[in-house]
Amino acid sequence: MNYQFHNHFKKTYLKLPKKLKNTVDKKLLLFSENPHSSTLNNHTLIGKYKNYRSINITGDYRAIYKEISKYKVLFVKMGTHSELYG
Repeated sequence: MNYQFHNHFKKTYLKLPKKLKNTVDKKLLLFSENPHSSTLNNHTLIGKYKNYRSINITGDYRAIYKEISKYKVLFVKMGTHSELYG
């Protein structure tokens, strides 16, 4: 799986504490190997994020992405559940 990052996603990533960055890196590696791993809880979204999907980074931290093609996705946002959906 090939993935790209929106500038908003990149800016959020750069501000994360090192431990959370490491977790994000591990989850993205897992995503590239198996996007539908049960650990990621990959699911479709509704409302303002219709046509997007979300994966779990931690219990409360999420990454939102959009499928561009069968083998390419664009990660657009990342944050806590309340930051993204509240």
